[in-house]
Formats: sequence, C-alpha cells, structure tokens
Amino acid sequence: MSQSHSHNHEVDFKKAFTIETLPGSIVKISGELPYVELQSERNAALVALGKHVDLPGFRKGHIPTPVLEKHLGEMTLLAEMAERAIAHAYPHIVEEHKLEVIGHPKVEITKIAPGNPLAFTVTVAVLPKFELPEYEKIAKEVNTNHPSDEVTEEELAKQIKDIQRQKAAYERLQSKAAAKADDSDLPAPESEADEKEDAPLPELTDEYVKTLGQPGQFETVADFKAKLREHLEIEKKQQNAAKHRADITDGIIAKTELELPQILIDSEINQMFAQMEEDLERANLKMDDYLTHIKKTKEDLKKEWTPAAETRAKLQLLLNEIAKKENITPDMEQVNKQTSELMERFKDADEHRVRLYVASVLLNEAVMKSLESK
Repeated sequence: MSQSHSHNHEVDFKKAFTIETLPGSIVKISGELPYVELQSERNAALVALGKHVDLPGFRKGHIPTPVLEKHLGEMTLLAEMAERAIAHAYPHIVEEHKLEVIGHPKVEITKIAPGNPLAFTVTVAVLPKFELPEYEKIAKEVNTNHPSDEVTEEELAKQIKDIQRQKAAYERLQSKAAAKADDSDLPAPESEADEKEDAPLPELTDEYVKTLGQPGQFETVADFKAKLREHLEIEKKQQNAAKHRADITDGIIAKTELELPQILIDSEINQMFAQMEEDLERANLKMDDYLTHIKKTKEDLKKEWTPAAETRAKLQLLLNEIAKKENITPDMEQVNKQTSELMERFKDADEHRVRLYVASVLLNEAVMKSLESK
C-alpha cells in the first residue's frame, strides 16, 4: 500500500499501472483504480457540481444531496468523481514509477461504470534519457585551440583602409548629389561599380585623421591607431568568446544521442516568438504587419526556427545534466539580487517563475564557465 503525506490509498500504484515508452520521449501509463477510490471523491464531486446548479426553491450551493444527485444523474456525477480520482492518483503514479514528466498529461478513460474499477490511460512527455558524451575532453580540445584576442598589424591596416574607403565613397556621393542639384543635364559620373577597389587612398596624416570620426575624436595618427586598435580588440574578444562557447556546445551536442519531446521544441519556439514580439514592440511594429512585410506566416517561421529550437532544447538538457554530474549550482545571492531587479521592472510578473528563469540562466553560465576552464 502506497502512502502519501496526508492520506492513504488502497492501491499499489507501482503494481496497478504499467508504463510503455513511445517514440518522441513519451510514455503511456495504463491501469485501473478500484471503485473505492472514486467513492472517496463523491462528496467533493457533489460540492463542485452543485455550485453551478440552479434549482427553483433552493439556494445555489445549498441543494440537498438526494435532490442534487437526482438532478445531475449518476453518469455526470461518476465522470466528475473519475476526473478527481485520476487527478489525485496521477502524482502518486509518477512518483512511484520515478517518471520525470513535462507538460500536461492527456487522459483517456477506457472503462467507467458504477461500482466498477475505473480503467484509463495517460500519455505524457518525459525528460529524455541519454548518455553524456566525454564533455570534458571535448571542452579541453576547444580550450587548447582558443584563438588569440590580439589584433594583428594586418587587421589594423585592413580596418584603416575600410574606413578610408567608406569616407571616400561618402564624399563621392556628396559631390554627385551636389552636381545633380547644380545641373540635372550633366552626364552622371561613373557608377560606383566602376570605382576601383584599389583606388589610391589619401596618406594617413595628423591633418587627415582629424577629419575622421566625431570632431575632436582623433588628434594624431598614433592616437587614431591606438583608439582603433582598442575598439578592434574589444570586438575580437567578444567574437572569439562567442565562437569559443559555440564550438564547445556544438561539439558536445554533436556527440549526444537523444530523442527530444516535441513539447521542449515548441517551448523554445514560443520563447523565440516572445522575444521577437518584444523586439517589434520596441520598434513600434505589430507582428502581423511585420509578417506581411517579410511575406511569411507564423508557420513559415516555425519551420525555419525548428533546427535552432532543437539545438537550444538539447543544449539545455545537456547543461542541466552536466550541472547535476558536477554538482554545479547557481550563486543564490545572485539569484536573489537579479530576481528582485527583474521584479522591480516587471511588477506583475510571477515571482516564482522569474526566480526559476534567473536560476536557469545563472546555472547555464556557471556550467559554461566550468567547461571553459577545463
């Protein structure tokens, strides 16, 4: 007999229910509950159904039981009892069979009759079982091949050339516009395509660099080069860090075999849509107008986004699994701090969900830092 904290059940949930594994990381639970389990829900079922019954001569919610039973009919009452008994039994079945369920269960009643056991099936997605690859080895390999963040002389020279070319192109456009304004009959100067990529560029002098950027931004060639190098270094560092991270996670995902439940992919796609709506809102655009503009439907986007959503869902499962294995937990002080900061900004948000979100982001960050340090 299985017991939970507040009540007893005359059911051995482990023996009474069988678990069948279906494709797509879904399980099907099948079994029967004895009629006594339904019987124990009868009063609660009467109260719940009675709330909505209006009968002349009675106050709503105060109809005597025999009258109410007669008005509702046995089958209506039985269906409500069955629903309550299943809702009650489901967490016990999940616990006894050690299932890691996600999303809403789909219940189907296969046999129901007064005085008889209730037979039903439940299909629900579960977290997929998978073997972690040798993630430390994969991370180590990527870490040893980390490219340098230093900006080379070639990169600096190329960037300077690009800036000079942009300036020259901009000046050409200006003079074209001026010529056009002066006399519209003049033949247009040669088109952009005719401009030679290697047209001679002006010499880099202190006078010349003063004309670049904001007024007063650069005083001398040395000053210009130093500031440009600094800017390039920040950019290169960020690009390298992002690519390094992606190389580690891509390497681990490529070596992992797991079957994703659809619900996890859908959840990632929903997040992508939410992010997109937020971005559009900031730009004062409506989702429908934007879709019309890009000539796509939500379904088109869903299709396009599915591969990325699958990668994101897989990565989340992997990071959670690595965190468990390595005993990595998010820094609670940071979780509290960032949760209260977000609650300040979004006053109507559900604090529990915000906290879960923050904890998940910080946990991912902690796992990635640990992989990057291998």
